[in-house]
Amino acid sequence: MNLPSDLTSTALSILTTDLPMGSVLIYFGQSNLVGKLIVLILLLFSLIGWTVMIGKYFDLSRLRMLNAKVAKKIQSYDQLFDQNSDNIPGRKSPYTKLVLECFSSYDQHRGSDQNSRPVSIIMGHIENGLQRVVAQQTIRYESKMVVLGSIVTAAPFMGLLGTVWGVMDAFGSLAGQSSVSIQSLAPGVSGALLTTVAGLLVAIPSVIGYNFLLSHTKLCITELENFASSLADQIELDLIERNQPSNERL
Repeated sequence: MNLPSDLTSTALSILTTDLPMGSVLIYFGQSNLVGKLIVLILLLFSLIGWTVMIGKYFDLSRLRMLNAKVAKKIQSYDQLFDQNSDNIPGRKSPYTKLVLECFSSYDQHRGSDQNSRPVSIIMGHIENGLQRVVAQQTIRYESKMVVLGSIVTAAPFMGLLGTVWGVMDAFGSLAGQSSVSIQSLAPGVSGALLTTVAGLLVAIPSVIGYNFLLSHTKLCITELENFASSLADQIELDLIERNQPSNERL
C-alpha cells in the first residue's frame, strides 16, 4: 500500500474537480487559443483596473487633505497680498495653485504704486487666471478615469467575443464527425463560456469603482470651483479695502 501517492492523487483530484479554481483551470485548458488569449488580456485588465482604482482613491483623499489645510490657512489671512507667496503651504495642492495664480495675476496687472489700475480690471485678470487653473486641475482630477472607463466598457465585450468565437469553434470541430453527442460538445462550450465569466468578473468591480471614484472626483471639482469663487470674493474685498483712503477706513 503506497499511502503517500494515494494521498497525493486524491489531493490533486480535489484541486482539479471540487474547488472552483480547479474547475477554472480545467475550463481554461478546454478553451481554444483565442479564448486563452482573451482570458489573459482580461486578467491584465483586472490588474490595471485595481491599480488605478486604489491609486486614484488615495490620490483624491490626499489632495482633499492638502486642500483642507490650505483653505484653513488662507481664511486666517486678513490681507492675502500682504503675505509672502512662498509661505503658502501645500505646493502640490490644487488650492495652492489657485492662490499662487492670484499672486501672479495681481503682480502682473496691478500697475505701479503711483498709477494703480482699477479693482475691476485687476479682478478681471485674476478671475481669468482662476478659471484657467480650475480647468487645469479638473483635468488632473479626472486623470486615469478614461483608463478605468475603457476597461468597464471593453471587458464584457471581450468576454462575449471569446464566448462566441469558442462556441463557433466548438461547433465547427464537429462538422466532420458522423455522430455528435453532448459529451463531445460540452468541453468546447464550457471553455468558451469562461471568457464571459472572466469579462464579468473584471467589469463588475471596475464599474462599481468607477462610479464611486467619479462621484468623488465630481465632489472634488465642485469644492475646487467653490474655493476659487470664495477666493475671488475675498481678494476683491481686500483690494477694495486696500484702495480706500485711510479716512474712509476709519
